[in-house]
Amino acid sequence: MAYGLKTKIWQTGALEWWGYVDGDEIYLGSREFPQPPEEGDSWTVRATGDRFTILDGEIQRQGRGKPLTYPWEEE
Repeated sequence: MAYGLKTKIWQTGALEWWGYVDGDEIYLGSREFPQPPEEGDSWTVRATGDRFTILDGEIQRQGRGKPLTYPWEEE
């Protein structure tokens, strides 16, 4: 198990993190993903707005929001 997590995670060649959360293949982010991931870490994926937390060694989705943008992307 990577990093001692119960959740199966992997990184693509594009440096994006993915994992199986609740039986589904879910995008976990790229730069947002904590390195190294530790118990209690929380983050929001910019591209999707999904919020995650690591609890009891498992990555859990805490909710969904709208995708985040940088100030220079807004029109």
